[in-house]
Amino acid sequence: MTRPLLVSPSILAADFARLGDEVRAIDEGGADWIHIDVMDGHFVPNISFGFPIIEAIRPVTKKLFDVHLMVAPVDRYLEAFARAGADLITVHAEAGPHLDRSLQTIRAMGKKAGVSLNPGTPASVLKHVLDRLDLILVMTVNPGFGGQSFIPAMLEKIAEVRDMVRGRNIDIEVDGGITRANAAEVARAGANVLVAGSAVFKAKSYAEEIRAIRTAAMSIAV
Repeated sequence: MTRPLLVSPSILAADFARLGDEVRAIDEGGADWIHIDVMDGHFVPNISFGFPIIEAIRPVTKKLFDVHLMVAPVDRYLEAFARAGADLITVHAEAGPHLDRSLQTIRAMGKKAGVSLNPGTPASVLKHVLDRLDLILVMTVNPGFGGQSFIPAMLEKIAEVRDMVRGRNIDIEVDGGITRANAAEVARAGANVLVAGSAVFKAKSYAEEIRAIRTAAMSIAV
């Protein structure tokens, strides 16, 4: 593993009635980034929250806001999320016909740009946009619902993405069913940013769970 191992808890699994306190708790518990899943009820079945929520919790932490937009069409909302406090904005390859334009727009606003791939989307769609990317998010569940089980077949895709970006300054993130039990295998496949929602927020101790996931993933480092 050559890039830093990062844990980015997803606040989709947090207690929304105490969202500010929950963000503060994972910050103090050792989260490297704060993962924010935005669902629009169109691209994915559920609706989560939008940029006003991001703006409201931005003062709670200085950690990087890792904003995952499960939104289509997405371009019209990029500026609003950037202004709300997103540091890294990830859009889906499947969400619109002009992926390169979306990534250019994100970077022009001074933000890091990422692309997410659904389980059924081949890694090859990224071939011609690699120069625009700071992060590739491999979905290890079908997006739209929290608490789903990890899809083992995605390990092969993670490894394919790892080989594709070798030598480039691009993080590989995984999202969906990540726990201390599978953290090592996704890290071994090539992921260095692990999103964990239910695993963290259902634990008795957020800090202990974040530490356990990190320790498991780093156990394969050489």
